Amino acid sequence: MKEIIAVIRMNKMNQTKKALADAGFSSITAKECLGRGKGIVDMELLQGAEKGFEEAISQLGQSSRLIPKRAILMIVPDKSVKKAVKTIVSVNRTGKSGDGKIFVMPSIDSVSVRTGENGDATLDDV
Repeated sequence: MKEIIAVIRMNKMNQTKKALADAGFSSITAKECLGRGKGIVDMELLQGAEKGFEEAISQLGQSSRLIPKRAILMIVPDKSVKKAVKTIVSVNRTGKSGDGKIFVMPSIDSVSVRTGENGDATLDDV
């Protein structure tokens, strides 16, 4: 089984949730988060602002360094990883900076608190 963490735009959450449910992934966890990608801020400018250089601070302006995002967490069977990732990408790809990132990591086990089942039996069977 694998853990999928997808960081997406806030305004894409409902579409993503619906697409995942339609694809058979009804079990997800979502939370609000803040973040930014590597292309949003000129790192030299940011470093200058952090050192207190007024020119760099004025060029950064009042814009927020971190942007509100939504993080989706899912645990899926190995056989379903490609389908889940493809579903998330299909909804969230705009071709513009800020579309998000998806991380896929191994997960050792899963246990249902209610039934005591463990492993793939606790996951959506897609």
